[in-house]
Amino acid sequence: TSGAYCWYKNDISYKPVYGAMYNWYAVIDSRNIAPAGWHVASDAEWKTLSDFLGGSDVAGGKMKETGTAHWDDPNAYSTNESGFTAVAGGFRDQNVAFEFRGSECEWWSSSFEDPCQIFWAVSVQTTKLYRIILITPNAGRYIRCLKD
Repeated sequence: TSGAYCWYKNDISYKPVYGAMYNWYAVIDSRNIAPAGWHVASDAEWKTLSDFLGGSDVAGGKMKETGTAHWDDPNAYSTNESGFTAVAGGFRDQNVAFEFRGSECEWWSSSFEDPCQIFWAVSVQTTKLYRIILITPNAGRYIRCLKD
């Protein structure tokens, strides 16, 4: 019930490429996880990005890093034409299992639909950018911050 973060598989060697995963409580903590002058992207801001990139059916491919350095082979459908450079850092489920490094990445939005949290995801198998609504406050996901 309080803010927390971890590295993939609790191994700090993943930090330079993937960064930290945070639980939902860290995202909404009043101390603000984002640096001064920044904020965690809201659901509306993720939707704006998706729309700008041509819609959710193609936005994921335009956000994913190309190649297989951080994505499973063959990482088809990735162009990174947006410059977002999403890497497949996986996630930590609410039962503390680390999953899908190489094939998926998930980011919290700062928005929720009570009692559910909203997050966005990309997958190695598709060009889609997924909007997902679940009750998973203890799960570990990444964040993207935007300048105020």
